[in-house]
Amino acid sequence: MPDVKDLRVAVIATDGVEQPELLKPVEALRQAGAKVEILSLKPGEFQCFNHHDKGEKVNAQKAVKDARPDDYDALLLPGGALNADTLRADHDVLTFVRSFDEDKKPMAIICHAPWILISAGLVKGRTLTGYHTIEDDVRNAGGHWVDREVACDFNWVTSRQPGDIPAFNREMLNTFSELARKTQTV
Repeated sequence: MPDVKDLRVAVIATDGVEQPELLKPVEALRQAGAKVEILSLKPGEFQCFNHHDKGEKVNAQKAVKDARPDDYDALLLPGGALNADTLRADHDVLTFVRSFDEDKKPMAIICHAPWILISAGLVKGRTLTGYHTIEDDVRNAGGHWVDREVACDFNWVTSRQPGDIPAFNREMLNTFSELARKTQTV
């Protein structure tokens, strides 16, 4: 199993996040020993969804605006159209994500969450996947779209949808283990 013990992972999500895309990767990270902190637009509860149906409520420990990217080794961006569309319009979220990419820290992004990368201006020249409805958005932002369960491009692991979570989690753990250890020693 990849070594992510004590790795500090930030997760950014808000109302409308796709529940399995949040909870299953978080569970995999915690089971592997990572320290996971859920961030949102404000601290407190937000509403998860299972496609169109309300799911569980999850608690965010702090607001993104109050978090420092330097306090984390890796980043998880779960999907859900409403979640990603809301987050992509938030200046603090975009600044946080840009910081991770500038520092070459590993990021795992699934479903509609590549919209956040697009709005942050990070997609040009990168290979990624996501939910099929954002293919045009990725291409229009200068990204190279692939339709497969998981795509890895240096510090990014991207995936399409909840059915791809086993492959997504596997590659997320591998990439987080490999890259985060390198950035911690720099």
